[in-house]
Amino acid sequence: MNRATPQMRDLCQGLIAYETLENKSSGTKTPAACRVGEKLRPPLVTLVGNLGFRALLSRALALANAEVPWLRAVHVNADGSFEGLDELEGQVDPEEIAVGCVVLLAQLLGLLMALIGENLTLRLVREAWPKLSLDALEFR
Repeated sequence: MNRATPQMRDLCQGLIAYETLENKSSGTKTPAACRVGEKLRPPLVTLVGNLGFRALLSRALALANAEVPWLRAVHVNADGSFEGLDELEGQVDPEEIAVGCVVLLAQLLGLLMALIGENLTLRLVREAWPKLSLDALEFR
C-alpha cells in the first residue's frame, strides 16, 4: 500500500485552501478539491493526453481507496470527471470528504512526481497556480 506522503498532503491542503479563498465569492457548489483537479487537468492533458490523465486519476483513486474506504463509491468517467462524489455529499461528513479529496490529490501528485520528477510536477502546479508560493516545500 502506497500512502500519500505528509509533504504531498500538505501541498494538496495548501492548494485546496488557496482554491477555496480564490473562489469564495463565486458561489460555486463544486468542492474546492474538485476545482483543484479541474485546474490540473489542462497542463496534465497537454503532457499525457486525455487517456493518460484518466489513467493517472484512476490509479490515484485506486491508491486513495486503501486509505479512504468511502472513495470506493467514486469512479472516474471516460472524460476524467468523477462519478459518485456528488451523491456522497449527503452521506459522508464534509470533513471526511475534505480528507478524502486531499488523499486523492496527494496520490495524483505523488504518481506524477514518480513518473516525471519533482521539478516538472511542481512546474505543472505553478502553471495552474502562478500566484501560489511553493518555495517552502521540501520533498526529499
